[in-house]
Amino acid sequence: MSGTLDHVMMRVADLDDSLDWYRSHLDYEEKDRWEADDFTIVYLGPEAMHDDGAMLELTHNHDGGPNEMGDAWGHIAVRVDDVYDAYAELMDAGVEDYRDPDSCGGGYAFVTDPDGHEVELVERDHGARWSLDHTMIRVEDADAALGFWVRKFGHVPAGRWESDTFANYFTDPAGAPPEAMSVELTYNYDGRSYEMGDAWGHLCVRVDGLHDDWSRLMERGAADYRDPASCDDMYAFTTDQDGHEIELIERESLSPPLFPE
Repeated sequence: MSGTLDHVMMRVADLDDSLDWYRSHLDYEEKDRWEADDFTIVYLGPEAMHDDGAMLELTHNHDGGPNEMGDAWGHIAVRVDDVYDAYAELMDAGVEDYRDPDSCGGGYAFVTDPDGHEVELVERDHGARWSLDHTMIRVEDADAALGFWVRKFGHVPAGRWESDTFANYFTDPAGAPPEAMSVELTYNYDGRSYEMGDAWGHLCVRVDGLHDDWSRLMERGAADYRDPASCDDMYAFTTDQDGHEIELIERESLSPPLFPE
């Protein structure tokens, strides 16, 4: 199991509005779509995204949008060459002024999409412009969270930043190129708890063999949340120690596949 992140899923209230926002502001294109009776899933990403890059999955439930944003999920981050230039470009295009670079010390900035999902802008010298750099989730036990990603999915610690009140820890898939998406674990020292809400959905990890890797996760003590059989042997779900859902998908086995040649 490489632990490479395939996508991050967010729920949206108006699919057309969300697609228009990501297409017009982040130059995303539709990679694939799945229509079900009661929901629609659309995968998005930059045209020149890396093979090991992660996609954004937008899920729209036909009976309405999400009810609660929650605070257990934090944000997605996208790569830009210059955070000031990118933020100014978004402001000129009519995106709401949320957290400009100066308010973030000049190193990053934030905007929000039509549903209020936070999108961080980070400067990187690798990866396609606007490609997903990391997804941040909040955890109640930093040691347990780091151990989960390292032991269960073979990630490696990739950086840390500590302040007086909180710490950020990053993990990367072992051996993955820099274009792969990272996980950012945010730990607040005050011992607070978090609400999951329903606006954020899950992270998805690519596996080499769904059933073999699922068995390996069970041997490593992962939560048996939704096994392959309960998901028509197409995918499976486990959860981390905080209840964040993590999907497993054997990308090459999907029929029809994403990105058909």
